[in-house]
Amino acid sequence: MSIAQITDLHVVARDRLCYRRVPTNAQLAQAVAHINSLDPRPDVVIASGDLTEHGRGEEYDVLRQILADLIPPVFVIPGNHDRREVLLKAFAGEGYMPPPDAPFVNYAIDRFPLRLIGRDTTVPEHHHGMMCEQRLRWLDDTLSARPDFPTLIFMHHPPFRTGVQWMDAAGLHGGRLMEQVVRRHRQVVRVACGHVHRPIYVAWGGTIASTSPSTCHQVLLNLTGRDGFEITMEPRAVQLHVWDDSYGLISHLSYVPAGYKEVAMLSSLTDGARAQLFAQNRRDYEKLCKTEYDTYLPRR
Repeated sequence: MSIAQITDLHVVARDRLCYRRVPTNAQLAQAVAHINSLDPRPDVVIASGDLTEHGRGEEYDVLRQILADLIPPVFVIPGNHDRREVLLKAFAGEGYMPPPDAPFVNYAIDRFPLRLIGRDTTVPEHHHGMMCEQRLRWLDDTLSARPDFPTLIFMHHPPFRTGVQWMDAAGLHGGRLMEQVVRRHRQVVRVACGHVHRPIYVAWGGTIASTSPSTCHQVLLNLTGRDGFEITMEPRAVQLHVWDDSYGLISHLSYVPAGYKEVAMLSSLTDGARAQLFAQNRRDYEKLCKTEYDTYLPRR
């Protein structure tokens, strides 16, 4: 089983630019086309929050239109840029979504080899997230219901401090309490988050917690401790989580090309030229493997 994680989509109204300069709608459409083109294609897509920029109904209309082109099923949760009640209304027709008057967008998906638990960390009118007593109790009860089934939790705010001070200032309140809950449930193989617009991994709660890059812009890596929020057009990516029965969850970054010129260039080659290119790649790979074998294998 493979899971594509997209996050921080920041969809805006039609014919608008995010921050008046970032074409987030077109970038999400490219990410959707990229996911559909992957071989093998992911079994499911999770969208870990900040689906829209302002949480407006017209933005969710655009979001649903773009996501409708996805071939795999998609499951969404809110981020701090979303509005819970508008999101619940927009996705009310989806069978996994809680009812429109639900206090949180929390749910579990049990029909895959890996159980998926979507978590709502948002606090209305604020950018930080919260793991309150009610949400912690729901998580503990939901994990207790299937203690032997490997589980991936996805949420917007990461439950750990990242070192990017600007983003940590709008981080998750109650992350340590959530860590105590997760540590009691050994079936959790990953806590997959968004919010930071960067790929980050940390050993946490007896498992691994991670964040994924955005489908639009990234946040400048600033570990100096100085305040300041800057966006950067570093490569956009989709996180691919691949479940292996022997090794567990293995994660990759699949970078989203600005267009499909790279694919077009390869497809324009003749069969002979393509075979020659692949054969050369194979020879280079085998040479690399032999070099590593000769270098690192202890000599007898």
